[in-house]
Amino acid sequence: MPNMVDYEKTYREFRHQVPEYFNFARDTFDVWAQDPNKLAMLWVDDFGNERRFTFKQFSELSKQTANFFNSLGVKQGDRILVILPRLPEWWVIYLAAIRAGIIFIPGTTQLTSKDIKYRVETAETVMVITDEDNAAKVEEIKGELPVLKHLVIVGKREGWLSLNEEIAKFSPEYEAANTKSDDPAIIFFTSGTTGYPKMAVHTHASYPIGHYITGKYWLDLTPDDLHWNMSDTGWAKAAWSSFFGPWICGAAIFVHHSVGKFDAKKTLELLAKYPITTFCGPPTAYRVFVLEDLKKYKFPHLRHCVAAGEPLNPEVIKVWKEATGLTIRDGYGQTETCVLVANFPCFEVKPGSMGKPAPGYYVSIIDDEGNELPPGKEGNIAIKVKPERPVGLFKEYWKNPDKTAEVFRGDWYLTGDRAIKDEDGYFWFVGRADDVILAAGYRIGPFEVESALVEHPAVAEAAVVASPDEIRGEIVKAFVVLAPGYSPSEELVKELQEHVKKVTAPYKYPREIEFIDALPKTVSGKIRRVELREREWAKKLGKKK
Repeated sequence: MPNMVDYEKTYREFRHQVPEYFNFARDTFDVWAQDPNKLAMLWVDDFGNERRFTFKQFSELSKQTANFFNSLGVKQGDRILVILPRLPEWWVIYLAAIRAGIIFIPGTTQLTSKDIKYRVETAETVMVITDEDNAAKVEEIKGELPVLKHLVIVGKREGWLSLNEEIAKFSPEYEAANTKSDDPAIIFFTSGTTGYPKMAVHTHASYPIGHYITGKYWLDLTPDDLHWNMSDTGWAKAAWSSFFGPWICGAAIFVHHSVGKFDAKKTLELLAKYPITTFCGPPTAYRVFVLEDLKKYKFPHLRHCVAAGEPLNPEVIKVWKEATGLTIRDGYGQTETCVLVANFPCFEVKPGSMGKPAPGYYVSIIDDEGNELPPGKEGNIAIKVKPERPVGLFKEYWKNPDKTAEVFRGDWYLTGDRAIKDEDGYFWFVGRADDVILAAGYRIGPFEVESALVEHPAVAEAAVVASPDEIRGEIVKAFVVLAPGYSPSEELVKELQEHVKKVTAPYKYPREIEFIDALPKTVSGKIRRVELREREWAKKLGKKK
């Protein structure tokens, strides 16, 4: 039986309790650590190595690490940038930073030297912790960053402090900083589908406590679960489903550290081999899974699957269900929030729908003047922030009051996404506000067209954008990555166009289709439609849109 059995009742009655002071490491994690044998992590790599960590081990390692940070003069309120792959040290550092009141900034290993410089300068970061594969990027720009005082490495390198050697010198006793609920704890650089990344600040209580909903109700976790979230450590999704969500519920996390590119077969083999009970993958991974022969795999322990990052196409949900018996339950949220809308385990999924609002949030569809819209009308996805600000919502874009003011309008926080709510209260994603196509007076959301394309066996992935047109203003253009065994041709273009006309309203079909090897994506795996759109407008008109 799922943790949530009656959605309407839970949504109506649920209230978060937020104390005046809260420190996740002390007040949640260390409570689970009282059981010395309780598993917190099962870690594996590509070479057959396995490591197990208990809550108690992580608690002690994080206390040693907090002592090490303080010995360098890194103190409460200071910022540290952590660029690490899925190594256990990433979790130790995260816990240690929270414990010490140091502001943790995760960064993906795909960051360039320029990206790192931007983050260190804008966040005034005093320390960078990374691995040997990424250290050279930091060394390249270190001389231009007087604010950056300390270089720490997982491994060994000249001119760097070795994290594991250093923390071994310190005591596993540490009194956690008595952090106020509203003190900043984490800064996420938004994935930047448009423009430069912004610094979204989350606080010590609101964000971890907000993820109680993520862990308990959407991921449906219990203390007996082993949860695998595929997210890169640099993305906020790692905080959702590899850190706060599972550990609030006392669940153990499964971590696969891989040095190569994403390997669908390897991932499915691990899912079959280990006693993983719950799984969270990005839509891009599921889209590749369903191209495999899923009948070859058995997942005897798996009971619950979710996806997040961008909407999952109905066809993918259907194929996965036929092969595994499990429904992928989409969840929607942002770097700035916890889970906002989701398909919770206690109600029926309408394939392609985002689901219903998460307990603790009043989510609605509003027009540009802030008025709530009736079912069936497309509008802006917004969260009510007055009279009471919801738990889990970010505090502000740090050092950027103009951007903060842009997204808070009247009683609402605007997500920048557009959707429709149906008569049953389910939300249906249309697209980023900037992604909606205006063709001959019609408004066309890219997601519906992409979903139709992905239903065709020739299509592995698709991205749909506006392309300028003299007569219609804009037309629908699709960029398509073909599935193995298919080749580009004029015949296939026509076939895909006819297919879309049958699956969705005929006026939505892509009047142009371009076949490409790979879609441009953010470091967190979201399709960068903006890049495709700007390329298209520059090519045709010599200007950006």
